[in-house]
Amino acid sequence: MLDPVCLRGELVATAQRLKVRGFDLPVAELEGLEAERKTIQMRTQELQNLRNTRSKAIGMAKAKGEDAAPLLAEVAGIGDELKASEVKLEDIRARIDAIAAGVPNLPDDSVPVGSDESGNVEQHRRGTPRAFDFTVKDHVELGARHGWLDGETGAKLSGSRFTVLRGQLARLHRALAQFMLDLHTGEHGYLEVNAPLLVNAESMRGTGQLPKFEDDLFSTAVGDGEAAHKRYLIPTSEVSMTNIVRDEIVDDAALPLRMTAHTPCFRAEAGAAGRDTRGMIRQHQFEKVELVSIARPAESDAEHERMTRCAETVLEKLGLPYRRMLLCTGDMGFSARKTWDLEVWLPSQNAYREISSCSNCGDFQARRMQARWRNPATGKTELLHTLNGSGVAVGRALIAVMENYQNADGSITVPEALRSYMGGAESIA
Repeated sequence: MLDPVCLRGELVATAQRLKVRGFDLPVAELEGLEAERKTIQMRTQELQNLRNTRSKAIGMAKAKGEDAAPLLAEVAGIGDELKASEVKLEDIRARIDAIAAGVPNLPDDSVPVGSDESGNVEQHRRGTPRAFDFTVKDHVELGARHGWLDGETGAKLSGSRFTVLRGQLARLHRALAQFMLDLHTGEHGYLEVNAPLLVNAESMRGTGQLPKFEDDLFSTAVGDGEAAHKRYLIPTSEVSMTNIVRDEIVDDAALPLRMTAHTPCFRAEAGAAGRDTRGMIRQHQFEKVELVSIARPAESDAEHERMTRCAETVLEKLGLPYRRMLLCTGDMGFSARKTWDLEVWLPSQNAYREISSCSNCGDFQARRMQARWRNPATGKTELLHTLNGSGVAVGRALIAVMENYQNADGSITVPEALRSYMGGAESIA
């Protein structure tokens, strides 16, 4: 959530900055609500002061034995008006808060302006795409051997965009997740977290999924009607891990707090209709190894770079060609102020495809969550900065390994970094 100052004293300037994100801030509506709020708040304060003054006068009148009935009647009338004024003031505040909850984060000054992914800027490439001396297969064709990758059974069990993995391919998928966790906890110093997959609405609001993106979420409910308790399946373990510090004041000595988790993720919205319907590129259920950092504000930019390098290291150790992209204003996520995307090379598509997004959210999520730290220099509590990134998407890493390490006979060479997780196997066939 943006600083309230942005939606009051800096409303026009904020609206201009949000336009580059493709978001139109309802300036006139907010100005009208703010003017009404000020008027009603002033009247509410006047009524409160008047009631207090008249209440004192009643006490004095009774002490002197004077008739207090007129004053009592006046106070009763003031009380009725005050109650109505307070109700109206609360309604206006709720309307302002509802608008504010749907406003995305402001982009960092270093973010390029653009309307969509075509405005993203490449920073660097690592690794050279392999030159094949045979016709390459995509991951669906490669996975068809022995029924390793089975979309038809996934659809029978759950519907479209679900997949069953079997045998050596399922083991390779598990090996990738274990390799990533070991790398991030061992070399990179992240704390492994076993995070809940079902969270409450407050947790979803804290990281910005609610209220704006409720239609993109899977949810469950226990009970009926108003008594029903609704929970949401996480779209990423960023939600669970980041909300660990919700309503907390984190000890300065614990910062930066770095966490990682391997979890299934669930998204009702799985991309544009008709896009990436083949195979495992976009699924309703998939797995990620997520990275989350909770940092001091002055250190969040450096932490962002560090996190992105941790994700890049995964791809480098797997020997997968990739490139780093700085997302433009129109392609960033709702809560992000700056995002680096890592895109891995897929031979079957002759293109780089996203495998990780690493975002610095500044204090945007922390303000929603009231996640704070006590600055030892001032002794005061301040909002933290939150960061998150895929370290990396396990399913897409599996696709990349399958396609980049495929052989002419349809077998797949196991990258050296994974062989200890595969019982020493050099290939699967």
